[in-house]
Amino acid sequence: MAARNEGKILNVASLVADYPSPLLAVYAASKAFVLSFTEALVNELKDTNVTITALQPGVTDTDFFYKAGEDGTTHYQDMELSDPAKVAADGYRALMKGKDKVISGTKNKIQSLMSNLMPEKKLAESMRKQNAPADDIKRKESGHEASRKERKMIQASSKTYQGRDLAGDSEDREPISEGPKII
Repeated sequence: MAARNEGKILNVASLVADYPSPLLAVYAASKAFVLSFTEALVNELKDTNVTITALQPGVTDTDFFYKAGEDGTTHYQDMELSDPAKVAADGYRALMKGKDKVISGTKNKIQSLMSNLMPEKKLAESMRKQNAPADDIKRKESGHEASRKERKMIQASSKTYQGRDLAGDSEDREPISEGPKII
């Protein structure tokens, strides 16, 4: 891309890239790496036409929490989940505008701002409570159709699952020819 002097990369970081996340520490650290890596590449490629954007979503209605074994946490059970289509559209828009990073959703922007004002110990305590087991299980699965299809496929035959493109399995799916649909 640098040699061609053109290209675009959208890296998916997370809100937890910015703060300590007890009980989800490895995930948060990996997302902190993605954010830092993206910010470094943005600087290294600043004199080119290569755009790199870090998308920082919060809790999103996908099957991530189930797959990570975090579906019983307070965070997942009690938080309002973001619509994955809106999160993707926010990332795409920011990438096309050449932004370095984007936090998807107003509530997430407020949470990020508040995290910058809190002392690290208090922030870590707050995140630990969110990542702790919930008292009441309200959600059993994602409302996201592709996530539900994928989970059913994995549960039906974990030995034969080979990472198929589940979005492409839908007979009524229309191919996207001009990029994602912006909502």
